[in-house]
Amino acid sequence: MPEGVSFERGKGLSYATPQGSVSLYGLIDVTYVHTNNADKDGNSVTSPRVAWFSGNRWGLTGRRAMGDSGLDTIFKLESEFESQTGSDDTPGVTFNRDAWVGVQSDAFGKLTLGRQNAIARDPISSGIYGDPYGPAAPTLEEGGYTNNNNFKQLVFYAGSATGTRLDNGVVYKKKFDNDLYLGAAYQFGGVPGSFSQGSTETLTLAYAGGAYNLAGFATSANVDGRTNRSYSVGGNYTIGPVRLNAGYYHYTAEQGLLGSRTDNAYTVSAKLAPKGSKFDYQLGYQNMKADNAAVNAGGNVLNAFSNTSLATATATGSRGTVYGSTFYHFDNITEVYLATDYLRLRDGYKVANTHGFGSQWEFGVGLRTRF
Repeated sequence: MPEGVSFERGKGLSYATPQGSVSLYGLIDVTYVHTNNADKDGNSVTSPRVAWFSGNRWGLTGRRAMGDSGLDTIFKLESEFESQTGSDDTPGVTFNRDAWVGVQSDAFGKLTLGRQNAIARDPISSGIYGDPYGPAAPTLEEGGYTNNNNFKQLVFYAGSATGTRLDNGVVYKKKFDNDLYLGAAYQFGGVPGSFSQGSTETLTLAYAGGAYNLAGFATSANVDGRTNRSYSVGGNYTIGPVRLNAGYYHYTAEQGLLGSRTDNAYTVSAKLAPKGSKFDYQLGYQNMKADNAAVNAGGNVLNAFSNTSLATATATGSRGTVYGSTFYHFDNITEVYLATDYLRLRDGYKVANTHGFGSQWEFGVGLRTRF
């Protein structure tokens, strides 16, 4: 290869100089899923679906030293696509996952500006306990939470006024010498005449304790002029080949004439990764209890931080999901997996994908690789 050019399996193609580097990378995850209650008649369907564990993506990331300042300029552009069709995951938005630039050093921390993860879902916060598939220890990187489906809905409580990512975001993260991590984020609303409308503020705190790790966040967002708030605390503990995770979430939202919504949710999960084995195993349960939650025209409960200005009715109920999976890792870049989940809806809680039925069972098989 030309001087400065290198390729590392799973981390992409890079060009490096003494002043900095830039890398091209990607990931493809394909999942085939069998689902019951897939229409109003209760029929089943087997088909490829949106990937269960990773959004399909390609991206560019880089770093360059800023003279003798001790700071590096950093950037990331990342696009998500659907492996079933090749279409953009968000039509018309090329870099829908990331489009940010910033500065970073060990002493200063990490400051990023632009579109990026809502910080509450990152490994500096609930990303270390929200499901068993992300990193155990806090970091300053984006990540945490795998792709959402029936058994990964808690990520919506870790969101913002624009969903699970920040548009117009300013995010600061810092690791301190005592293994504490601090994060803060602000999202500009960009609404003329109203500085607060569409804005989001989040504060996160995490502790890296080795065998155990703790984290939490508090978020306040202005969604179409109405205040939405959430907070969460949780952590994980690793003993031998077993990692245990647990977390609690609380969410409230103003809903105009419909009154206030209050959600309480929790998750427990475990990951078994036997030493020397190419297999690992995950098992988990999550429960979301919504009280007086706005519903759409179909009677389905809206996700946290949704715009409820057009809603005319509410519902109270809960959704609980038990799930399990196993992965076989050929190496550090390619794996196959089997996964299953069972969703149970109670009282007035309805979701569109069950088509009026109170439960749904899914079974998936997939292949994921990185470049």
